[in-house]
Amino acid sequence: MSQMAIGAVTGTGYLPAAAGTGATTGTSGSGSAFAGTLSGVLDGVQQQQTTSDTLAVQAVTGDLTDIHKATIAAARAQTTMELIATVRNQAISGFNEMMRMQA
Repeated sequence: MSQMAIGAVTGTGYLPAAAGTGATTGTSGSGSAFAGTLSGVLDGVQQQQTTSDTLAVQAVTGDLTDIHKATIAAARAQTTMELIATVRNQAISGFNEMMRMQA
C-alpha cells in the first residue's frame, strides 16, 4: 500500500524536474533549488485553484457538460490547500522547536 501512496504523490506533477537535483545535498546552490521547488509547488497550487474556479463558473452557467470534472477539481484544490497548510504548520512548529533549543 505504501508504494501506491508514494506513486500517487510523485505522479502529481507538482514538483519541477529540478527538485531532485541536489536540493538536499547541502551545496551552495541548495537555497535557490529549494526556493525554485517551493515556487513550482505554489504555482501548481495556484493553477489548481484557477482550474477549479473556471470549472465552477462553467458548471454554474451551464457550459460544463461533465459536472464530475468540476467536483474533482474542487476536491483536489481543497485537499492540496489542506496539505500545504499542514506542511506549513509543521514547518513553523519545527522552527519554533529549534529556536527553543539551547546552543
